[in-house]
Amino acid sequence: MGSLDDKSALITGASRSIGRGIAEGFGREGAAVAVNYHSNEEGAEETVETIEDAGGSATAVQADVSDENETKELVETVIEEFGGIDVLVNNAGVLEPSTLAEMDVETWDRTISVDLRGAFLVTRFVIAGMLDRSEGRIINIASQLGIKGAEELTHYSAAKGGIIAFTRALAREVAPDVQVNAIAPGPIETDLLDDTTEEWRENKKAEVPLSRIGTVDEVVPTAVLLAGHGGDYYTGQTLSPDGGDAMH
Repeated sequence: MGSLDDKSALITGASRSIGRGIAEGFGREGAAVAVNYHSNEEGAEETVETIEDAGGSATAVQADVSDENETKELVETVIEEFGGIDVLVNNAGVLEPSTLAEMDVETWDRTISVDLRGAFLVTRFVIAGMLDRSEGRIINIASQLGIKGAEELTHYSAAKGGIIAFTRALAREVAPDVQVNAIAPGPIETDLLDDTTEEWRENKKAEVPLSRIGTVDEVVPTAVLLAGHGGDYYTGQTLSPDGGDAMH
C-alpha cells in the first residue's frame, strides 16, 4: 500500500530534475501520474517508463505552461485520462542567469511567464475541479532564492518569491477544501548546475550550514508528505529542504 494509492497527480516540468524525481516518487507511492513536459519528450517518456516498470501508471503530456490555450488543453487531457486531478505540482521553470543591468526584457518576461504565470495558469484550470469535490492538494515548487535572493538572479528570485506569496494567498482563499503549500529547495544537484564552475560549487557549499549541495532524492519526500495524509494539517506553508541555506 502506497501513501498515494488511488490518487491522480499532474506534475509540470516532470521530464527532468526535481519534477522527474517527484513524478517517480509519486508513482512509487501508488499515484497515477501525468508527466508534463515542454520540449524534452525523451525525458518524459523515460519518466513514464520508470514509473510503469515499477508497477505504476503514468502518461506523458506535452504543453508550454506559459501558454493559456496549451495549459487548458493539458488539464483537460489529464482529467479525461484520470477522471480528475487530486494533486497538482507546479514545478515547471526556467533559469538563465544575468545581471539586472544586462538583462533583456525577453529574459525577464520568459522567466516570469514560465515560473510564475505558468503556476497561475495550471492552477486556474485545475482548481475548479478540486473545489467541486471539496478536496485537493497543490504543491508549488519555489526556491530558497525566493526567500534570500541571489546575484544575477533577480528575475528568478522575483518569480519564486511570487510563488511563495501566491501559495499563502491561495491557501487562505480555498481553505479548508484545498490545501496549498510550497517547497523551496536549496542548491540541488540537477542539470541547472551543469554550467557552474568548481569555484562556484565550493563557495556555495561554504554558504550552506550542512556544507554540501543536496540531491533530488532529498526533495522528493517533502512532496510525498504534502501530497499524502502526512500533510493533512499543512496549508500555506513553505517547507525548505535546503541544508539551512535560507533559514526562516
